[in-house]
Amino acid sequence: MVAVNRQNNPEIPDDAKPNAPGEQNGQIEHADQWRAFKEKGDKKAREELILWYAPLVKYIAGRVAIGLPPTVEYDDLISYGIFGLIDAVEKFDPNRGVKFETYAISRIRGAVIDGLRAVDWVPRSVRQKAREFEAVCQRVESELGRSASDEELSRAMNLALDDYQQMLAEVSCTTLTSLDELWKADGNVEENIRVMETIADASSVDPVASVEFEEMKRILAEAIDRLSERERLVIALYYYEGLTLKEIGKVLEVTEARVSQIHSKAILRLRGRLSRFKQSLQG
Repeated sequence: MVAVNRQNNPEIPDDAKPNAPGEQNGQIEHADQWRAFKEKGDKKAREELILWYAPLVKYIAGRVAIGLPPTVEYDDLISYGIFGLIDAVEKFDPNRGVKFETYAISRIRGAVIDGLRAVDWVPRSVRQKAREFEAVCQRVESELGRSASDEELSRAMNLALDDYQQMLAEVSCTTLTSLDELWKADGNVEENIRVMETIADASSVDPVASVEFEEMKRILAEAIDRLSERERLVIALYYYEGLTLKEIGKVLEVTEARVSQIHSKAILRLRGRLSRFKQSLQG
């Protein structure tokens, strides 16, 4: 097992934290910049704020990249994210008492994903392949009573190993979603809502949902334990340690594309196992 030193488990890696666009005597005057921009419309202050928080775009782009095939250009993700950052700076209200980073991250991520969707990078055939993989993975592992290897899954899908690896690379992008996705209402623009707005109030506890959630966590934990050691490590480094695709590749001493394949395969396996739980609830 590889040990990873992450002091204080920061939300944003040190190399992705903003660097001040301008300092006076070592003191960064964010409040003055926000006030100058919001109250006076100072374009220079707006530019300084965008430059200050630009490293957030790099951080989000690196996080999103782990679920994408190698054909997607990293620079494109940066371009989409910059638009999200600009939108966040324009719409942010400093008087609400919310950290800008918290507000901007969702905006930047939404802009990146919306930009990818605009170029139609997930055709229907790819999503169909992902569903087929989940079904095959669920069936084979149910028969074997353990985690299936790449060779076993490729045989079950009647694919050569090289074609199987290519299929994993193609379906890796289907593991993404955006809480900023807009659901359009028929004929009434004012009734359009975002996915985030449909999330239930966290302060209102549903006893039945609480029991189901705890059971789902137990099943998910068991499913993670049944993954291969390398798959578990990638899941831990990505979701618990917050490492990017490039950082995980350095830890495992493999390419970024290989890390993406391992992550996608693990997520699809977990989704296949959780689907059985969901089916039992519906039954």
